[in-house]
This record gives sequence, C-alpha cells and structure tokens, in this order.
Amino acid sequence: MTNQTEVAILGGGCFWCLEAVYLEARGVVKVESGYMGGHVPDPSYEQVCAGTTGHAEVVRLEFDPQQISYRDILEVFFTIHDPTTLNRQGNDVGTQYRSVIFTTSPEQQETARHVMAEMANVWDAPIVTELMPQQTWYKAEDYHQDYFRQHPLQGYCAFVVAPKVAKFRHTFANRLK
Repeated sequence: MTNQTEVAILGGGCFWCLEAVYLEARGVVKVESGYMGGHVPDPSYEQVCAGTTGHAEVVRLEFDPQQISYRDILEVFFTIHDPTTLNRQGNDVGTQYRSVIFTTSPEQQETARHVMAEMANVWDAPIVTELMPQQTWYKAEDYHQDYFRQHPLQGYCAFVVAPKVAKFRHTFANRLK
C-alpha cells in the first residue's frame, strides 16, 4: 500500500450531505467542508449563503487511489445528488448549492468528462454539473466540519442528510470503511 494520496473537490448541494457520505467511503482519508469558485477572498458561511460571493459549498476529499479511484468517487457523487437541477438540491436553492467538480489535474478533468458522459445516459434530464479547474480553497468554519456525526437528530440532518447516507450505504455497500 502507498502513502500517496490525491485530492478531489466536489459541490453537490449542502456540504454536510457530501461530507457525511464520503466520511464513510473506504479509501477516503480526510474530508473537509469549505467554499470554492467565488470572487470574495476568505468568505464566511453567511456571505456564501447570501449568494453574493459566487462560491459553492464543496467538500475537499483526500483519498488513497489504491483503495478508491477518482472514477469511483465521481460515481458516488452522481448517485447521491441530482446533477440535473441548476443551482439547487431539493429545497436548497442558490448558486452556492450548484453541482460542480473542481479538478486538480488534467487526468481528473478527462475522467470527469467520461463519467459525466456516461451519467448523461442514466439521468432523464440534461446534466448541469460544472466542470472546472480547482480554484482557491477556503475551509468552512469549524462548526461545519463533521456536522452530521455531531448532529444526527437535527432536522436537516435527519430528513436530508441521513437519506443520502442510507442511499450510499445501500448502493455502495462494498465501498464502506
């Protein structure tokens, strides 16, 4: 086994949902919630939620490619959120909730294009996921990190995050830690 890790950066609605799922994925060694893709330096959660910074809520995954491939990470991504809704996931509406993949290398860009093309045959509506090179990463405030594990009974967690985690566990049982 190698100690080399890679980074994936994904936005698919509220970062609490993606973080909760990827924390359970075998091969993912670290998950952080944060912001990327905007024009305001070091934005706060309140600024991002106001929709004026241009940032998306994203997760930054550090993963071991010997245990989980970038392609596998993207397959999970396209399963646990709806990539066909522009600037929204369920009741979360705004550009901060857009579906976006920030790539860290030309290889990631190419893999993402292939996976997106394959996923276009799975979804009934066109995929609106943005694909772009990584930009400046801003880690979200500490209270957002590991949010679902700390607040599993909070309303949003119980009714929005928990079903996504359950879907991941059911669909990708062979990829659980």
